[in-house]
Amino acid sequence: MIEPQEIVDKVQQALPGAQVAVQDLTGTKDHYKARVVAEQFDGKPLVARHRLVYGALAEEMKGPIHALTLEVFTPEEWAAEEG
Repeated sequence: MIEPQEIVDKVQQALPGAQVAVQDLTGTKDHYKARVVAEQFDGKPLVARHRLVYGALAEEMKGPIHALTLEVFTPEEWAAEEG
């Protein structure tokens, strides 16, 4: 099991300045949904963005995290998404 804040911390270490929100989808602390808003995503396709996040969580994806759903945005995309 892994706490949501641990996921936030790991992603923010890899992507300084990122805004990260994590939701436990099942209450079992192994199925999560994360929204990551980061300038580092600018100009990168979706797959590359996912790789950046999964890279930050490589060890956790081998065990404590069973499933991770990602929503990834640049700050500009997130501002448009919020309306």
